[in-house]
Amino acid sequence: MEKWFIASKRADFNKIGEIFHISPVTARLMRNRSLTTVEEMQRYLHGSLSDLYDSHLLKDADKGAKIIKEKIETGKKIRIISDYDVDGVSSNYILYQGLKRCGADVDYKIPDRVEDGYGINEHLIEKAAEDRIDTIITCDNGIAAAEQIAYGNSLGLTLIVTDHHDIPFQRQEDGSISYNLPSAAAVINPKQKDCPYPFENICGAVVVYKFIQVLYDLFGIDRRESEAFLEIAAMATVCDVMPLCDENRIIVKEGLRRIQHTNITGLQALIEANHLEEKKISSYHFGFILGPCINASGRLTSAKDALELLLCEDKELCRQKAEALTQLNAERKEMTANGVKAAKEYLESTGHANDKVLVVYLPNCHESIAGIIAGRMKEHYHKPVFVITGTKEGLKGSGRSIEAYHMYKEMNKIKECFDKFGGHPMAAGFSMQEDRLEEFREKLNANATLTEDDFAEKVHIDVALPISYLSESLINEFELLEPFGNENTKPLFAQKDLYIKGMRVLGTTGRCLKLFLSDANGTSIDAMYFGESDGFLEELISFCGKEEAQRIQKGLSHHIWMDVTYYPQVNEWRGQKNIQIVIQNYRFKNL
Repeated sequence: MEKWFIASKRADFNKIGEIFHISPVTARLMRNRSLTTVEEMQRYLHGSLSDLYDSHLLKDADKGAKIIKEKIETGKKIRIISDYDVDGVSSNYILYQGLKRCGADVDYKIPDRVEDGYGINEHLIEKAAEDRIDTIITCDNGIAAAEQIAYGNSLGLTLIVTDHHDIPFQRQEDGSISYNLPSAAAVINPKQKDCPYPFENICGAVVVYKFIQVLYDLFGIDRRESEAFLEIAAMATVCDVMPLCDENRIIVKEGLRRIQHTNITGLQALIEANHLEEKKISSYHFGFILGPCINASGRLTSAKDALELLLCEDKELCRQKAEALTQLNAERKEMTANGVKAAKEYLESTGHANDKVLVVYLPNCHESIAGIIAGRMKEHYHKPVFVITGTKEGLKGSGRSIEAYHMYKEMNKIKECFDKFGGHPMAAGFSMQEDRLEEFREKLNANATLTEDDFAEKVHIDVALPISYLSESLINEFELLEPFGNENTKPLFAQKDLYIKGMRVLGTTGRCLKLFLSDANGTSIDAMYFGESDGFLEELISFCGKEEAQRIQKGLSHHIWMDVTYYPQVNEWRGQKNIQIVIQNYRFKNL
C-alpha cells in the first residue's frame, strides 16, 4: 500500500518566478529542493566552474601535494590503490593521468572483489614493498584502514589516503566520540571534523580531482588542464549516488555538457558500444547504462579491464574493450534477473516473505550481485532485505533497507552472528558461518519493531498539477532542473479524477501500456505506463471486475476513474509533437 504526500514548503513563488524568469511551478520545484535564498537558486540554475570551492581548502591537500612533488622529483615509485566500483576506477584514472602529467613514475592496483575484498589490505602492502614501491596513494578507500596503514608505515612505505567515506569512530563510556584516523603521511577526506572544505558530500573521484588541481598548482601546470577529468568525475558522482546539489550539481552539469565531445577515447567507445552517440546523454545514462558497464568488470572479472579502457588511446582496441564490457554488463543483467526470480521463489516457497526483515539464502548466486538483488527485493516488498550467498570461506551477505529501519544499528545488536560486518542506515555487508544463518534470521526478526505502516511505500509529490496546465514551454522549462538524481529527483506531479477513455498494450514484451485519459473538464491527454501491464490489468480487474475492465479496454462507457502521479514530456513522432504524461503511481476509484 502506498501513501501519497504533497510537499508543502512555502515561499513567494510568483516573486521567485519574476526574478529568474520562470513559472511559479518551477519556482515551487526549486523550493521543494530545499533552496531558500536567491543566491542558492542562482547557483542552482546558473552555477559554473568558477563557483566550485577552492581545492586548497581540503585538509592535507597541500601537505600531500608537497610530499608527492618531492617523490616525483627524486624519482620514487608511486602506486595507486583504489576500490573496484565506478568511483574507485574513476578516482584511479584521474590520479594516474594527473600524476603522469606531473612526471611521476606511477602504476596502479585494484583489489579483486573476491580474492582481496574492499580496499587496501596487508597483502597489497606487502606486494608494494616487494615491488620496491616508495609511496602508496589510496583513492575511494583507506580511511577505515588504520591497521593496514600502520603496517605499511612499519615497512618503510609512505602512505597518502584520499577518501570520502565516513571516519570510523568509537563512542566512549561518557558518551563522547573518538575518531580513528589512519596514521598516513597525509589524510585527504572532507569528512574530517577539522577539514575546512565547505561541502563534504563529494565522491572519491572529486576528492582526487581537487587534489590533482593542488598538485598542478605546485608544478606550475595550468589547472584548466584538470578540466579534462570532469566527465569522469561527473560519472563517478552520479554512480556513487552523491547528492546532486551544491558543487556536485555543477560538476555533473559540466561533465554532461562535455561528454558528447569527450577526448577520452575509451569513454567515447563505451558511448558508441551502447548506441548513445546520437543521444543527449543525461545523468540517467551515467547511472544506468555507462556506469554499470564499468561496474560489471569489478563484479564479474577485474576492474582493471574498465580502467584499461579509460586509459586506452587506440580507437580499435577501445572499441573491442568497450564491446566486451557492454557484453559483460548484459551477462550481469541476466544473472541479476535470474537471481531476482530465484529470490522471489525462495521467499514465497518458504513463507519467509511474511517476515518483517527478509533474509534470502541463494547459495549459488555470484556474491557480487547480492546487493543488486537485495535492492530489487526491497523495492518489490518494501521491507529490509538481506541476500546471502555461499563462498569458500563461509557465507557473505549484502543488505538494503527502508527508511524506517537502521540496518547497521540493528546488525550491531546481533554482532555475535558475524565474522565481519559493516554498513550504514540503508545498506550493509557481512560475512558469517553457515551454521549461524537461521539464528541470524530469527534474531533480526525478533528484534524488529517495524509495523505495517513502515512497509507502506511513501510517494513524495512536488505539485498537484492539473493536466490542463501543461504546455510545451513549461515542460521544456523543467529541463533547467536537470541533472536529476539523489536529492534532486525528477519532479513528480499528481492529478486526481482522470477518466480512462481507453487503453492498449504496446510492444512485443507487453511491458508498456498506453492509456487515453481526460479530466472532469474534458481535457484529454495520452499517458504511458512502463510498469508491468499485466499487473496493471490484474489490479483493474480486482478493483472493478472482469466485465467492467473489458468495457474500459474496449473504450465503452464505465464508472472507473484514476488518480495518478506523473512526469510530463513532449513526444515527437513523424514531425508531430504532442504532450503526454508518464504515469509513476496510480489508484483506481469509482465516481
